[in-house]
Amino acid sequence: MHRSQINAILREADAFIRSHGFHLPPFAYWTPEEWRSKGPEVAEIVRKRLGWDITDFGSGDYARVGLFLFTLRNGDLADLQRGRGKLYAEKLLIVDVDQVTPYHFHWLKTEDIINRGGGRLLVEVYNATPDEELDDTPVTVSTDGVVRTVAAGSVIALSPGESITLPPYCYHKFWGADSRVLVGEVSTVNDDSADNRFLEPVGRFPTIVEDEPPLYLLVGDYDRYYAPAAAPPQGVGA
Repeated sequence: MHRSQINAILREADAFIRSHGFHLPPFAYWTPEEWRSKGPEVAEIVRKRLGWDITDFGSGDYARVGLFLFTLRNGDLADLQRGRGKLYAEKLLIVDVDQVTPYHFHWLKTEDIINRGGGRLLVEVYNATPDEELDDTPVTVSTDGVVRTVAAGSVIALSPGESITLPPYCYHKFWGADSRVLVGEVSTVNDDSADNRFLEPVGRFPTIVEDEPPLYLLVGDYDRYYAPAAAPPQGVGA
């Protein structure tokens, strides 16, 4: 993806988020120059990869296969293993009409996907087989606390205010219908580097052509711009 395209997506996303009365935290708007001046006090943001995240999944066609995300908070896998501490994560997503996030599941993470406003979010679900392919068995999920069992490959439509709980090993892909959708994700600790099992190989983080300076940093940019002399050691969380 070109940096100019990413910058345009960031501007549109910020305006869309604000139009729904949602506000991002202050660090969302730090410039690259401000990031260079930060010290170890902001290491949690970097270590847990909070912030802007845009991907085309290696498709080269973001409008068709892609996703906008902003990670608002995230815990530590070590805390999750101990059963105490920050055991949760929260993201904000934007999904356009017919813009697909490909089939994937998580080995560890359970997540609630919530339609926060806009159009409908369509979620297609399958169980995973023991060898991590698509199973043909019925899928049991919870939608806003109501347990539902649906046929493999069923598409569940979420209108604004509705949500679905996706447990580990539940393959899902999703896309928007009618109009752009603002989506919330509330989950156990998130680790995008090691807890995404895509059915087909994809590129989770984009290769960026730097045709203009960054408007704001993506999570993948932090290592280039943030290098405090006294940063604390890296933790387990992602």
